[in-house]
Amino acid sequence: MTRTATGAGTEAVRGTVLAIDAGNSKTDVAVVTADGRVAASTRGGGFQPPKVGVEAAVDVLAEAVGRALGDAGTDRVEHVSACLANADLPVEEEELAAALRARAWGHDVDVRNDTFALLRAGVDRPLGVAVVCGAGINCVGMTPDGRTARFPAVGRISGDWGGGWGLSEEALWHAARAEDGRGGPTELARTLPAHFGLPSMYALIEALHLGRIAPARRHELTPVLFATAAAGDPVARALIDRLATEVVSMAAVALTRLGLLDEAVPVLLGGSVLTAGHPGLDDRVRALLAERAPKAEARVVAARPVLGAALLGLDRTGAGTEVHARVRSFFEEADPGH
Repeated sequence: MTRTATGAGTEAVRGTVLAIDAGNSKTDVAVVTADGRVAASTRGGGFQPPKVGVEAAVDVLAEAVGRALGDAGTDRVEHVSACLANADLPVEEEELAAALRARAWGHDVDVRNDTFALLRAGVDRPLGVAVVCGAGINCVGMTPDGRTARFPAVGRISGDWGGGWGLSEEALWHAARAEDGRGGPTELARTLPAHFGLPSMYALIEALHLGRIAPARRHELTPVLFATAAAGDPVARALIDRLATEVVSMAAVALTRLGLLDEAVPVLLGGSVLTAGHPGLDDRVRALLAERAPKAEARVVAARPVLGAALLGLDRTGAGTEVHARVRSFFEEADPGH
């Protein structure tokens, strides 16, 4: 087994990859050998440096990474491929990469936003665009020659709209105005409070404002919005259409930046909102994408993003296609329901 010296004075097995996919709510870690065998796979807590600070957030990673390296029977790898939530700007990626290098888990470290893991998990080579819509919304693109397209994706100040949080906020806005007469009628004024067993929007506003309903529970209103839209409510339907427009707009801009707008490339869709199978949203996204980028192929990513982090790491080590295929096969067999 060929080894390479690390900066920590120990040795790492050549060609091995430590893959990390860290989201706000959970972290997946895998150790992959040079021949494509997944030697260990573990799960840990969420990664939230904006809330707890970089070091405390990396401590959460360290717990899962320590278990994975122990299960794999090694102390170091050659390459750490970390796809992290909240790494929205290059300066944040650099800060987080420095924090990971300090832990000496590998000979070199590559940190990317976690949307890149979703993209790479859905393609056989690093080519395409991915849009993720979960709590928030983001989009990235990449080409085999290393070019990328991305957005700051830090909320309204960077021009973003969409995601489960944005949808629930917008639905509440329309429902409140419908009930007090400032806006047009919508069934959301009934369905949103009814979800929490409340009789009116006034009661829901009071409960949210006074903390009787935890702020995080606003995410529960996104499925209510989709159900109300499916029942024919025009205001709810308009919000779903607006989300589809945002998804396609981000994808089309990323394709344009990479010179791929007229190419037959995949547009990968991920995140809880885009993978939930809402027919109205799916159909609208595909219809709009066909207008903006007729040759692009929209498809939902079923694989776990940690696969993408592993493949990005193997891209970096120069592993062959058979190695990539072996890793993909492992995750597809481990997650048959995805």
